[in-house]
Amino acid sequence: MTVKWAPASASAMRDAVKRLLGFLSLLLVLTLSACSSQNRATSPKEVRDLADSTQAQQSRKAAEEHLRNIVHAYDKNTALTLGLVTVNDMCIGGAAKEWFFPTGDDQYKIRCAMRVTAYYGADPHRIGDVLDGIFTAGDRDSLAGAPGGTIPFNHDYYRRHLVDYYRGHGPNPTGPHTQEPAQVFDPSQTLSWDTVRSSRKKLVEEQDPCVKSEPPVTRCLHEPTSKTVADIRKQYGTVFKLEISAANYYQVSKDGKIIQTFE
Repeated sequence: MTVKWAPASASAMRDAVKRLLGFLSLLLVLTLSACSSQNRATSPKEVRDLADSTQAQQSRKAAEEHLRNIVHAYDKNTALTLGLVTVNDMCIGGAAKEWFFPTGDDQYKIRCAMRVTAYYGADPHRIGDVLDGIFTAGDRDSLAGAPGGTIPFNHDYYRRHLVDYYRGHGPNPTGPHTQEPAQVFDPSQTLSWDTVRSSRKKLVEEQDPCVKSEPPVTRCLHEPTSKTVADIRKQYGTVFKLEISAANYYQVSKDGKIIQTFE
C-alpha cells in the first residue's frame, strides 16, 4: 500500500491553515481599527465637553452676535418693527466609521450650527413703501460692502417692479395669472410676508415649538417667550418673517483638529 498522497495532503492542510490565520489576522486588524478613537461615534460626554470648550463658546457667541446684528438691522434701518426672535442652536457628534455608503458624518467629532429667525410687524396698507425701504437699505449695505451682506435685497429689476405692484402702479411682476408674490430670496436670507392683495390669503405661520434645551449641546430661545406671530399680526396688521441661513460655527475632525470656527 502506498502513501504518496500524504505529503501533498499535509501541504494543502498547511496552506489552508495559513490562509485561515491570515484571514483571522485581517479580521482582528479591522476590528481593532473599527474600535479606534477615530472610528468610533463621538460619545455624548465628549460632545458635551467639546461643545462647552472655550473655542466653542467663543465661536457660539460670535455667531449669535452676527445673526442678531442682521435681525436688528431690519428693525433699525427699515419700516419693519421687530416682534419676535427665535434661536435654534445645536451641536451633534460624529458617527462611527461608515464602511459602506459613507455620508461624511464619520469625519468629525462634533459640528455646531445656529439658526435665527425673526418676525416683524408692518402696516398692511404700506407694503410697497416698506419693501422700497428694505431695498433702499440693501442698496446702502451693498455700496458700503457690509460684512456678510446685512440686508442683501436691493433694487434689482424684479424688486423695482415688486414695489410698483404693491403700490398699485404696475402688474404682478411674476405674471398676470400667478399668485401674489410674497417673498424675496437670497442664498443667505429669505424674507416673506402675509399676502395683502389676494382674495386667498397666505399668512406667515407660527414659529416652531422649542425643542428641549440642554446647553451647551442644544439651545432653543423664543424672545419674548409668550409672544406669537398672531400677536404681531393683531398689533401691526401684517407679519414679515426673516429666515437667516444657518451659521456653522464650530467643527472638530476625528483626529481632534479644529477645522471650523466663527469669527
